[in-house]
Amino acid sequence: MPRTHAPLASLADARALVPVLKAISDEYRLAILLTLARESKTVVELTEELAIAQPLVSHHLRALREVGLISVTPEGRSNRYAVCCDAVADPIRLLSGIATAEPEK
Repeated sequence: MPRTHAPLASLADARALVPVLKAISDEYRLAILLTLARESKTVVELTEELAIAQPLVSHHLRALREVGLISVTPEGRSNRYAVCCDAVADPIRLLSGIATAEPEK
């Protein structure tokens, strides 16, 4: 069965991908993203689940929001954070193009 190929990235795609890869290259940010992929959470819930200090969680949430990987919804006196599925899917699509590329002969 022939492999299906995702389109390879252009230079513009690569430039757009760099900030996202930088954001998720931090172990705390990646842990937050993986946690939010299961369920939306508040800063307090993330602090408790990941055993990370609240200011550090807030700092990393801001970085993830800046590249569009997570969204925030006000909830009473706090905010609820969730993964933006489309924003996560685009880098995966571009990287899968690398993994499925056939070398030219």
